[in-house]
Amino acid sequence: MGKMRNNDNKLYVLDTNVLLHEPFAFLSFQEHQVVIPMTVLEELDHIKDRKKDVSRDARIAIRALDDVLRDASPEEMLAGVDLSTVAKNCTGKLTIVNDHMFEDAVSGLPGDENDHRIINTALHLQQLKVEVKVVLVTKDINMRLKAKGAGLEFVEDYRTDQLIDDISLLTSGYKKLDGDFWQHVKECDSEQSGRDTYHTVPRNLLNEVFINEYLLDETGHFAARVVDYDEEHIKLLDLGFERIMGRSAWGIQPKNVYQAMAINALLDPHLDLVILTGPAGCGKTLLALACALELVIERGMYDKVIVTRNTPEIAESIGFLPGTEEEKMMPWLAAITDSLEVLHKNDENPVSSRNYIMEKANIQFKSINFMRGRSIQNAIVILDESQNLTASQLKTIITRCGEGTKLICLGYPVINHSIKLLPPCFIGSQGVVTRIYTFSTYSILKKMIKNYQLSPANDSSYLKLVS
Repeated sequence: MGKMRNNDNKLYVLDTNVLLHEPFAFLSFQEHQVVIPMTVLEELDHIKDRKKDVSRDARIAIRALDDVLRDASPEEMLAGVDLSTVAKNCTGKLTIVNDHMFEDAVSGLPGDENDHRIINTALHLQQLKVEVKVVLVTKDINMRLKAKGAGLEFVEDYRTDQLIDDISLLTSGYKKLDGDFWQHVKECDSEQSGRDTYHTVPRNLLNEVFINEYLLDETGHFAARVVDYDEEHIKLLDLGFERIMGRSAWGIQPKNVYQAMAINALLDPHLDLVILTGPAGCGKTLLALACALELVIERGMYDKVIVTRNTPEIAESIGFLPGTEEEKMMPWLAAITDSLEVLHKNDENPVSSRNYIMEKANIQFKSINFMRGRSIQNAIVILDESQNLTASQLKTIITRCGEGTKLICLGYPVINHSIKLLPPCFIGSQGVVTRIYTFSTYSILKKMIKNYQLSPANDSSYLKLVS
């Protein structure tokens, strides 16, 4: 009688693309054993010398593996090196397997293709270690299909870095409460701080709340924002429906309460990071630019506006662009100049007004390629088309924002112009949300995190927030 498999005891075989996707992925499998075939190391070696971003990830993965295996003997590498020495929450072992020693007869995938060798490794281990659940982990969909067809029982995508599979499941940035909010309130302590009114109400009024989450009710008169909460109480900033709808920025009035909430967040200097998402034409860029001009010129709270974006090309390359950095970025940032023209379309000379405002507000067009190493102080940074960014690019921009800087990210997670270049699970606004969620463990960013979703200006508009 054969041995019974223990599904609690797992062995993960990693494909090369997993380590390129996340160089420290081998530390994400907790108490389970991780196997890396020799073919994976060979692929990393070939990739590390290319002049592409992926080469950097390959080099990081190689160094990370070297840190674990540097002092291990060949026998220890075959038996498994303890990972707890480099990660406290990881108690598994890392093994390097010479897959060139395995015969092709193990599987139905003969040949020298690297994918086939890795699949053969998993199949060989599945036959050799019957009592263990052997799992092949790869980002390659076709490879997962081939592995299943070859007889491998367990094949998985690497999803450790994904918070959600569907961006539509992101927590809503506001709550619509049934009926009249104040009819449900039995106890309330109110206090005045300058022009603002704060209400402290019992925690059991709301099942789940987040800092900076907006609250609305069905009466169309109540609007508030959560500023603090504990196990017993929730502290609300009273915004008032009429007052929040009456706010404007650089002459722009909100068309609905959802745009009004976005303007409220954009104009709040205490919110250092605001993310607006929504389809083309919903007013993301216009609202962001109007609020930036209001804060820089009218209120004098910031010194300049820096506008940047990723630059994927939809069609064929238009070739070399002459001029300075700002002149090269002008075609990519035409949405900003278009919005400036809309804001001043009623002026006697809209073009002259646009040029004057660009100089007055010190609007600078910068390339993401030159952001590394900078320290941006007391500025508003508008990051347009952020759905095309990788997580490392986004992290680079966030860490460039210094004291007194407000970062506004604009994008739409459904449309991604980099889809052909990057794995879709790790790019675009989902990548933005994922990485910002990771940042939320740090107190400096805990209360900054905002993700608003705006649809075109009509009654079906809505807003979403991630905190």
